[in-house]
Amino acid sequence: MSHALSSIGKRTENKTTISQRPGQLDLSIGQYIINRMQDYGIQDCFGIPGDYVLNFYSMLEKSPINMVGCTREDCAGFAADAYARIRGMGALCVTYCVGGLSVCNSVAGAFAEKSPVVLITGSPGMNERINNPLLHHKVRDFSTQREVFEKLCIASTELVDPLVAFSEIDRVLDACYRFKRPVYIELPRDMVNVVPSITHAYRRPSIEYDSLALEEAVREAIERINHSKKPMIIAGVEIHRFGLQDQLIKLAERAKIPIAATILGKSVVDETHPLYCGLYEGAMGRDDVTKYVEESDCILLLGAFMTDINLGIYTAQLEVRNCIYATSEHLQISYHHYPQVPLADFLDRLIEANPQPAQRVIPDTLHVKKPVGFQIESDRPLEVSRMMSRINSQIDAQTIVIADIGDALFASSELVIHEKTDFMSPAYYTSMGFSVPAALGACVAKPDDRVLVIVGDGAFQMTGQEMSSLIRLGHNPVIIVLDNHGYGTERFLQEGTWKYNEIAVWNYSKLPEVYGGGKGYLVATESEFDVALNAAWSDRSQLHLIHAKLAEGDASSTLMRLANRLKHRV
Repeated sequence: MSHALSSIGKRTENKTTISQRPGQLDLSIGQYIINRMQDYGIQDCFGIPGDYVLNFYSMLEKSPINMVGCTREDCAGFAADAYARIRGMGALCVTYCVGGLSVCNSVAGAFAEKSPVVLITGSPGMNERINNPLLHHKVRDFSTQREVFEKLCIASTELVDPLVAFSEIDRVLDACYRFKRPVYIELPRDMVNVVPSITHAYRRPSIEYDSLALEEAVREAIERINHSKKPMIIAGVEIHRFGLQDQLIKLAERAKIPIAATILGKSVVDETHPLYCGLYEGAMGRDDVTKYVEESDCILLLGAFMTDINLGIYTAQLEVRNCIYATSEHLQISYHHYPQVPLADFLDRLIEANPQPAQRVIPDTLHVKKPVGFQIESDRPLEVSRMMSRINSQIDAQTIVIADIGDALFASSELVIHEKTDFMSPAYYTSMGFSVPAALGACVAKPDDRVLVIVGDGAFQMTGQEMSSLIRLGHNPVIIVLDNHGYGTERFLQEGTWKYNEIAVWNYSKLPEVYGGGKGYLVATESEFDVALNAAWSDRSQLHLIHAKLAEGDASSTLMRLANRLKHRV
């Protein structure tokens, strides 16, 4: 055996329990999909029915999986994405093309931000495709939808051959779980009840890694950490996606290394942890946090995406020679690249090596303290940053915060999240309209937690109708609509008054009456907001929508810093 081949090791994934179901001659393709979804912990599925997928919907309805109907397919995609971020994997089921193509944007966002979503779509039966007829919903070719999603998913399959259908389902679901990205399963409607004529047993594949590369990488990393005077950890979203929070905290506590997070990875660790010192966002972030991070002589970038937003529109000043950059796909130490080194194994080995760097003092100003209260100025017009301070005194360890794009996200970065992974936002893909349908996914995934949505009026007008599903299903989120009558972020990116940033004026607080449930509030001052938030928080029997009219021209300091960096490019 060659030296190169001898360095390849194998590891069996053991982060979840997958039942070894024996082959059953009476198990149909549709039933097998349902069984395997449950093996991965998927208990709920989001979507909208259509004739090409009705057979499978009927099968889902009779199964233990709860089918959650939504108002639009893209909303179902956002809900499944949020569910996946909380529960580990999510699913949505839609009909052919008119449903599937409507969910492209949601699935693209899940791919960009590594959210493991299983997309199941119906399609015309194989017998219907003879002579290439013009069937309804068809676009160009019968393969068009599948070809689109091959670009948006980590793995895809069309279940047209019963002999390999079960193994194809296994392959695709394993890819979703392993790579934390969406996958695509197309199920022709005449294949749903087909029972393959062969037996089948699932075998979980082993994961190969380069053991010599791992040894060398750990050796170099430990040497750099132990010789550092000002070590630093920047924790990214992959630490959450791959369930590595405990390992990261163990490494940080053992070596006493301070932790910062990216905005996409916000709440990847408990933000009240004594080693946590805030969000690192380059020039977008707080000057003291930025200075503290960039002064480091050894920065462990763990599971972080180096996106323009995470890096403060590329204003981050991180010297490559001082960085240990480890993700699920890549490991680089200074200018050295190490192939096939899994992130989890790398973290585990660093912990075992017991690093002993110099102890770095965290300034008291960087310690994130639990909010103790907020002084209301009764008649003061609402300003988004002061609203966040008031919200900070309300949220607790049972609160999930979902922030939409724009100042809803930038201002929400000032919130202190009490538990790991209880903050969600599409902070990399930045698709407006994520938050309200994501609230549906979060409420279904963790019904005992309180979901708080912070959304701008522009984003709300895109997908706010998913409030209807939340009300219909009896969920109780608190939705705060930040009303600045338009697209506030864009106003700061380009000087002048532009009509295209304006939107229609809605009476948001009246919408619960339209949807037949919940309670609405219209507030314009700090005292009115305080009263509304207290009332909403004390009532868990229904949805609450707070229509917050902001002071004219108001914006968070984070948004202003971002705008100053971006507007010269715009």
